[in-house]
Amino acid sequence: MVLTPSTMLALGTQAPDFKLPDPSGKEHSLADFKGAPALLVAFICNHCPYVKHVADEFASLAKEYQAKGVAVVAINANDVTTHPADSPEKMAEEIQKRGYTFPYLYDESQQVARAYRAACTPDFYVFDKDQKLVYRGQMDSSRPDSGIPVTGKDLRAALDAVLAGQPVPEEQTPSIGCNIKWKPGNEPDYFQG
Repeated sequence: MVLTPSTMLALGTQAPDFKLPDPSGKEHSLADFKGAPALLVAFICNHCPYVKHVADEFASLAKEYQAKGVAVVAINANDVTTHPADSPEKMAEEIQKRGYTFPYLYDESQQVARAYRAACTPDFYVFDKDQKLVYRGQMDSSRPDSGIPVTGKDLRAALDAVLAGQPVPEEQTPSIGCNIKWKPGNEPDYFQG
């Protein structure tokens, strides 16, 4: 595990397009979320202790904000050859275990993760109704063994601002977690392995 921060993709970036399968093979695309007042994209996986630390609160937060019209999607881009715990079969188990109410997609080619400049798990992105990036970074300041409760404070503040038609503060803290497990030769230019 390499402790890795978010790359902090430029605010205002248009959400990169994607078309990815969930564990059942059903494809989901960015267009499926058009018209939502906000879109939350999370790069997560199953095995990472940083994801495990926030997973239950993330599931709860997602459900709460989906009820307010927010579109939520999670993407796993890890190399399952080296990390079989992140395979689509295990993703299906994770959906059941955590009660995920949003599509959890598998980015086998890792091209979508690269397009978002995703670096770590978890890595969160909030887009406005025009699918322009208004927030990227941490869910909150809790980390495994930090003693700080997991509340989703930063992510909630960003989503609340978007839903209220208010600007999201530009002072944003990078997420931190395990590096995305890139396939050999697939490492992006921003990879710090």
